Amino acid sequence: MSFTPIKTPWIAKKLFPNYIWDISTTEKVIYLTFDDGPTPKITNWTLDILKQHNAKATFFCIGNNIEKHPEIFQGILKDGHAIGNHTQNHIRGWKTKAKDYLNNIGEAQETINFQIPQSKFQDFKITNLFRPPYGQITPKQGRKLINLGYKIVMWDVLSFDWDHTIEKENCLENVLAKTSKGSIIVFHDSVKASKNMQYALPKVLAHFSEKGYCFKALNSTV
Repeated sequence: MSFTPIKTPWIAKKLFPNYIWDISTTEKVIYLTFDDGPTPKITNWTLDILKQHNAKATFFCIGNNIEKHPEIFQGILKDGHAIGNHTQNHIRGWKTKAKDYLNNIGEAQETINFQIPQSKFQDFKITNLFRPPYGQITPKQGRKLINLGYKIVMWDVLSFDWDHTIEKENCLENVLAKTSKGSIIVFHDSVKASKNMQYALPKVLAHFSEKGYCFKALNSTV
């Protein structure tokens, strides 16, 4: 298990107030997010499960994966989910110069913008949401991205679905125990995370739906 906490500590949110960690609300709303797709079979499975629960989510997509699987990306758009930028090649911000990091994000943005068919999805706006892979981003990179108009979306709850050292039941418990109103939750529509995610996601949707929660996508106004 990583030393990264399941629930983001308040001090982290205090230190980086310009990043989005959760959504302040008194309503029973949860924000599911999925990183690293689109991925064959797994992303489509995720879309099917979300549809069964009338849930909307935000998919932080890797540019390379969009280029490889444009039809899956189109499926995300068709179902009315939000899109976020997750870099072109899933690079680590802490190990990348700011200029190279921004160029990689810009390449992913071009990939996203090219794939969004405005004529077909008239109400779909070009996204300005960004999530750094591994949560790694330097202050300099963050400032430059914000100046370019990006909204940097972090998280309130990590499912740890990618971690093979934890059981699928623990992945589920991570989310059930730590989620509250306005939480932004991280799952991954990837091969690595599929075993835990495919066990936990349907149960998370069912559990919170029964408690009167709805699941919404993030948007450019967050």
